[in-house]
Amino acid sequence: MSEPRRHFASDNYAGICPEAWAAMQAANAGHVPSYGDDPWTDQAASLLRDVFETDCEVFFVFNGTAANSLALASCCQSYHSILCAETAHVETDECGAPEFFSNGTKVLLLPGQHGKIDPAAIGGMVRKRTDIHYPKPRAVSVTQATELGTVYTPSELKSVWAQTKSFGLRLHMDGARFANSVAALGVSPKEITWQSGVDVLCFGGTKNGMAVGDAVVFFNRDLAREFDYRCKQAGQLSSKMRFLAAPWVGMLKDGAWLKHAARANAMAALLEARLRALPHVKVLFPRQANSVFVELPPAHIEALHARGWRFYTFIGQGGCRFMCSWDTAESDVQALADDVAGLAAQVA
Repeated sequence: MSEPRRHFASDNYAGICPEAWAAMQAANAGHVPSYGDDPWTDQAASLLRDVFETDCEVFFVFNGTAANSLALASCCQSYHSILCAETAHVETDECGAPEFFSNGTKVLLLPGQHGKIDPAAIGGMVRKRTDIHYPKPRAVSVTQATELGTVYTPSELKSVWAQTKSFGLRLHMDGARFANSVAALGVSPKEITWQSGVDVLCFGGTKNGMAVGDAVVFFNRDLAREFDYRCKQAGQLSSKMRFLAAPWVGMLKDGAWLKHAARANAMAALLEARLRALPHVKVLFPRQANSVFVELPPAHIEALHARGWRFYTFIGQGGCRFMCSWDTAESDVQALADDVAGLAAQVA
C-alpha cells in the first residue's frame, strides 16, 4: 500500500478548508490597516459575538499554546495555581508555557474519568492546603473536547462551575476542538460556555480547517483588561491581522465550522463501529467527538505503520489514537478499517 493521502495522526495534518481559503484570498486584495484595525478583524469578532449570543471580548492569536497560556495568565497572579485534569493539554503538551507566561503560576492536577475533571476534586484541592507557603488555587481549566475524545455536557460543566463559583475560582476552557464538541452535543455554543460559567474560551480554528489561529473569547470582560498588551509582549499581535481573522469570517458566516466538525465526528463514529466489531481490538474510551482510541497488538501497530498509516500512540493514557479531520473521507476510514481487519484475521 502506498502512503495514504489522508492520515489519522492528527487533524493538524489536514489542509485548509475551502471556506477559510476563499476568505484569506479575499482578504489579500488591496491594502488595509494593520494590527487589527481592519474590517476583517472587526467582522470576525462580530460574528463570534453572534455565535455566542453575547457581548464578549475577542482576540486573535497564532496558536493554541499562546491562547491557553495567555488566557490563563489573565486569570492568575504568579503565586496562584491552575487546576486541570491529569491528561489536559495545558499540562502535558504546552512545554511549561502556562507557567512561563504567568511568571510562575503552578499547574496542579485533578483526578477524573475519561479525561474529565471530577468536580468534587476541586474542593479537595482548594482545601488541601490554605497556608501561605502553597500556591493558592485561582483557576480551573477544562478541555472541550478532552484529550481522550470525550466531551463535557452542559450539566457536567455546571457541576464544575458550581465548585469554581463556591471557591472564587475562574473557569478557563481549552477549546482546541470546541467545534467538534458543539457538533457532538447538538447544543448552542452559549450553553457550554458562558451559560455554564466559562470565563474565557480558547476557540481553536486550526484543527477545524484553518491554516493557523485561535480566538480568545472573554465572556468575563474584566479578565480581558490589557490582554492586548499580553498578546503584544508574547509576539502574538499580528501586523497583518486580517489573515488570522479572515478565515474566521469564512468559517462562521454560513456555518462551515459546524459542518466540518460534524463530518469529522461522523467519520470517527464510522471508524469506531468498524473497529469495535473486530477481534484483538479494544476501544479504550467513549467516542464522543472526532477521535477513536483503541488498543491493538504491538505487531499490528508495526504492520500498520509499515503500510504507511500514521497515527499516534502516546496521546492521553496510551493505546492508538485515530483522529478524523474535516476532510476525512469514508473511503479513508474503510481502507484503514480493512487493513486492521486483515491483520486481525491473520491471528484469529
